[in-house]
Amino acid sequence: MAQKMKEIIDAALYGAPEIKPEERSLFLSTILERIHLALTKKQVIQKGMYPEVLSLMKTKENAHLYINGDLSYQNYSNYIQEANKQGIRFTIVTPTKPTPFGLIVANQSQAIDATNIFIEDELYQLDMEENEK
Repeated sequence: MAQKMKEIIDAALYGAPEIKPEERSLFLSTILERIHLALTKKQVIQKGMYPEVLSLMKTKENAHLYINGDLSYQNYSNYIQEANKQGIRFTIVTPTKPTPFGLIVANQSQAIDATNIFIEDELYQLDMEENEK
């Protein structure tokens, strides 16, 4: 009984405990089990758009874009315009810790079964190498 009371008081004072905070800081406020696709910052900055992102926006219900707010608007504006066309919600997240990711396509509220969430091209490799330093 005393432990339950302490939990209630702590929740009132400090807010509800966050689930997987390290994962959320890495993946722009969402968790790995909800992610369809994750692009690094260099992949987002690249001219044009990844067709995999466009395909997901057109086919996945309850999709949500999480965009790294440290990037310039001109770097991700094409993704926002496409999301608006498709009726997909997006959130611009200012990361609290360093993250290599620039754009995440995720399910807003449910876990999904995605096997490979990365496009492992040369830009991905560059961002991952820089992040390890």
